Amino acid sequence: MKITVIGTGNMGSGFAKQLSAAGHSVRVTGRDILKAEALADQYPNVSAHGAAEALADSEVVVIATGYVDAVPALQSLGDLGGKIVIDITNPLSADYMSLTMGHDTSAAEEIAKALPQVHIVKAFNTLFAQVLVDGPKFENEQRGSVFVAADNERAKQTAVSLAQSMGWNTVDAGGLVNARYLEPLAGLNIYLGYGAGLGTSIAPVWLNK
Repeated sequence: MKITVIGTGNMGSGFAKQLSAAGHSVRVTGRDILKAEALADQYPNVSAHGAAEALADSEVVVIATGYVDAVPALQSLGDLGGKIVIDITNPLSADYMSLTMGHDTSAAEEIAKALPQVHIVKAFNTLFAQVLVDGPKFENEQRGSVFVAADNERAKQTAVSLAQSMGWNTVDAGGLVNARYLEPLAGLNIYLGYGAGLGTSIAPVWLNK
């Protein structure tokens, strides 16, 4: 699959590593082209581009920025009409210990309102960067879960296929409105990791009997 990743921070780097390992073709972009180039140099099938050239013929865009930067970063790519955008953001406060919105909307829904021409999928937002970098396998043969919410079925299934190609279990979390649940779940995970001292190698999963 051809994928554009916006962001060269911890999450963007994790996606570059894992998508490359899964055999995808990845184009990375960010505010600092030198940082994007340094990231691309680490992995096969990963190339760095300025924002105007980063989209090309990619089928999927992963927005790995902070929530407040997401819409401007997406708009910088140019015409996104019909593209699938995986939103991994969470609307976090400055200290990361609370959300800045919820109940009647979500970061994903607000991005969708700002960019009605794209198909927004909420996914990967419940994972710490360390977990993404390390991959889906945990101790005792446990495997991590990616929760996927979207209104467009083709976009959802594309995101599911992408996550599964990287080795993750996937959970169909329904329509995009359910990002209102997934973003607080990420907030709880952040609290457990930092506030409760459990560290950043933890992740929520959904179990079946």
